[in-house]
Amino acid sequence: MCVKRTKQAWRGGNCPRSPTLPALFGSRSDRKTPAFATMLSSSDFASASWELVVRVDHPNEEEQKDITLRVSGDLHVGGVMLKLVEQINISQDWSDFALWWEQKRCWLLKTHWTLDKYGVQADAKLLFTPQHKMLRLRLPNVKTVRLRVSFSAVVFKAVSDICRALNIRRSEELSLLKPSSDYFKKKKKKDKNNKEPIIEDILNLECSPTISGSPVSPGLYSKTMTPTYDPVNGTPASSTMTWFSDSPLTEQNCSILAFSQPPQSPEALADMYQPRSLVDKAKLNAGWLDSSRSLMEQGIQEDEQLLLRFKYYTFFDLNPKYDAVRINQLYEQARWAILLEEIDCTEEEMLIFAALQYHISKLSLSAEIQDFTNESEVDEVEAALSNLEVTLEGGKVDSALEDITDIPKLADNLKLFRPKKLVLKAFKQYWFVFKDTSIAYFKNKELEQGEPVEKLNLRGCEVVPDVNVAGRKFGIKLLIPVADGMNEVYLRCDHENQYAQWMAACILASKGKTMADSSYQPEVLNILSFLRMKNRNLASPVASNLENMDVNPECFVSPRCAKKHKSKQLAARILEAHQNVAQMPLVEAKLRFIQAWQSLPEFGLTYYLVRFKGSKKDDILGVSYNRLIKIDAATGIPITTWRFTNMKQWNVNWEIRQVAIEFDQNVSIAFTCLSADCKIVHEYIGGYIFLSTRSKDQNETLDEDLFHKLTGGQE
Repeated sequence: MCVKRTKQAWRGGNCPRSPTLPALFGSRSDRKTPAFATMLSSSDFASASWELVVRVDHPNEEEQKDITLRVSGDLHVGGVMLKLVEQINISQDWSDFALWWEQKRCWLLKTHWTLDKYGVQADAKLLFTPQHKMLRLRLPNVKTVRLRVSFSAVVFKAVSDICRALNIRRSEELSLLKPSSDYFKKKKKKDKNNKEPIIEDILNLECSPTISGSPVSPGLYSKTMTPTYDPVNGTPASSTMTWFSDSPLTEQNCSILAFSQPPQSPEALADMYQPRSLVDKAKLNAGWLDSSRSLMEQGIQEDEQLLLRFKYYTFFDLNPKYDAVRINQLYEQARWAILLEEIDCTEEEMLIFAALQYHISKLSLSAEIQDFTNESEVDEVEAALSNLEVTLEGGKVDSALEDITDIPKLADNLKLFRPKKLVLKAFKQYWFVFKDTSIAYFKNKELEQGEPVEKLNLRGCEVVPDVNVAGRKFGIKLLIPVADGMNEVYLRCDHENQYAQWMAACILASKGKTMADSSYQPEVLNILSFLRMKNRNLASPVASNLENMDVNPECFVSPRCAKKHKSKQLAARILEAHQNVAQMPLVEAKLRFIQAWQSLPEFGLTYYLVRFKGSKKDDILGVSYNRLIKIDAATGIPITTWRFTNMKQWNVNWEIRQVAIEFDQNVSIAFTCLSADCKIVHEYIGGYIFLSTRSKDQNETLDEDLFHKLTGGQE
C-alpha cells in the first residue's frame, strides 16, 4: 500500500501510522487461511515477473509484429523463444531463429543463460529473427552472387561457409570488405545521365543456404572427395561433377566462377574508381570487417552488397586440379589491381599483363577449348606410388641432404652504385661474393680471401627489380634496414641469366633463406620466364594479326596507359608480347599472370595512414606477409622496415586506439591508425602470423581458436 507523506507532516513529526493488518485484511475471525496464502503467492509473482516486448521478423509477412510476453529474470533464453513460438502459433521450422538485442548489438545465442545473466530487463528491445539472411557478394571477377549467409556466426566462420559453397579452398586467405563511398562514386555519376535503369546480372544461389553442417559442398576439406578440374583448361572433371549435386554450384554456375569474364569496355574502366596516391590506396583498406564479430554486430543489413576478396597475400598450396575457381578469382583480383592501378608497374610490365589477359580472354571465349576429361587420368595413389618407386630405385630425387652439407655461393663481377646527393649515377665494378644471406664485395677477384670493401646483410631488406629488357638493363635495387632508416644500394648485372641467379638469391636472403633452399631453382626459372615474356620479337610480323584482334586493346591496360598510345600502336605492342605466351594453356597462363603480379615490388602491401608516436606528421604503414614498412606519405619512399621474425610482442591500447609493437634489440614502435580502426591493422598482423603456421601436414584443418587469439585483441 502506498502512503502519501506530505512535507508538513514530516516536518511536524506527525507521520501517519501505517495501517494495521486487521485494517487491511479484516479481523481474525473474518479471514480464511487459504485466501491469505493465495494472495501472498500472487503478490510474489507480480513483483518477480515483468512484461517483455519482442519484435518478430517473420519472413512471410511484410511488417514486423510486436509480441508481449510475461517473463521473469530466472527464465532462460530458450524458454523465452518457446513462449514466443507458442504465442505466434504458426506451424513452421523455427530452428534458425534467434534473439537479437538491438541496444547492445549482440545475439542471445546461449539459450541456457537466464535473462538476468544476460542483463535483459523490461526496457530491452529484442528481435526474433532468422540467423541466416540473404547477402549479395561481389567476387573478384566483378560477378555478383546472392546467397544465404549466417549473420550470427563470426565473419571468419561465415567466410568459411561462403567459400565452401563457392568451392574455394583455403578460406582463411579471404575476407569481406565493405566498399567505401568512393567505390561506387563514379558509377553513380554515370547512372544519373543514363535514362535506362541498369539491371545487375546476379548469380542467385539462394536455393542452398550456407548453414554450418549442412551438405553444401560435401567433403571439400578432404582431397579424396573434392570436386576436381582439368589442370589444363579448368573445366570440372565429369567424373566428379556429381559431387556438386547438393551444392548450389551446378556445372554451369561453376563455369561462370572458374572462367574469366569478357573484358570491360574502356569507358567502363574509366568510370571505375582508381586510387591516385598512397593515401587513396589506404582508404580502400578501411572497410575490412572484423573477423571476430558477426555481420549483424557490424551493422550489415540483409541483402547488402559486400566484396569478397583475398585479404592475405600468401596463397598456400595452389593446385590446378582442385583450385580452378580459386585460381580464376585470384587472377581476376590481380587483373583488376593492375587495370585500376592499385599496384604500380612499368609500361613494359603492363604490356606483358595485357598480352596474358588477351590470351586468357581468347581461350576463355573460344569454342575450340577441348574437354580433356575423357583422357585417362593418373590416380593420385598411383602417382604417389610411382614417385616412391623412382626414389627407391635411386632415380632423380630431391637433393635436400646434399644442400644441408654444401651451401652454394655465387661469385661474379657486378657493378655497384650508392646514391648520394648532387652525385651523378655512376656504377663501379667490383668482385661480388654471395654466401648464406650476405653479399661481400672486393676491388677485384684476387683480393677475395682478404677483407671486403663492405659486407651487406640482406636479411630483412627490400628487393626491388630495376629492369628494362628492351634496353638490356638488368638491375637490382636493395633497401637495407639500418638503425636510422634504410641504406639504398643498386646492383647492375650483365645479362639475364646472371640477373636471375642474383635476384633469386637476394629475394631468398631477404626472407632469411639461403640458396640451399629448395625454392631457389624454381625462383630462378620464374624470373627467367618473366624476362622472356618481356622480350620483344621485332623480326616477327604482327601487322597481319591486327585485324584479327576482335576487342579493343584499351580493355587490357590501365586508362592512363591507354591515353599514351594510339589504338593501333597499342594493339601492335600487345600482339608482339602475345607471341611469347601464345602456346600457353589457359590455367598455366593464369598462374603466370599471378606469378608476374607477385614479382612486382609493391605486391602484397596493404596501406594505412598512421601517426607514429612522437611524430608530428602522418606516414603510410605498409603491412606485408612478413614485415611492416614505414613509408613517406608524400614521396612514397620507404623509410624503415620491421620484420615479423624479429617481433617479440604486439598489443593495443583500446582507450587511445594505439598499436604498440616490440622487436628484438630493444626496438619498439607505437602508432595510431587514421584511415581505419586500429583493430583492422592489429588483425592483419596477427592474421599473417597465423597463416605462417600452416603446413600441408594439417590436412587443411585450421586452429580457429588460435586465429582469434592472435587477431581478436581484448577490448
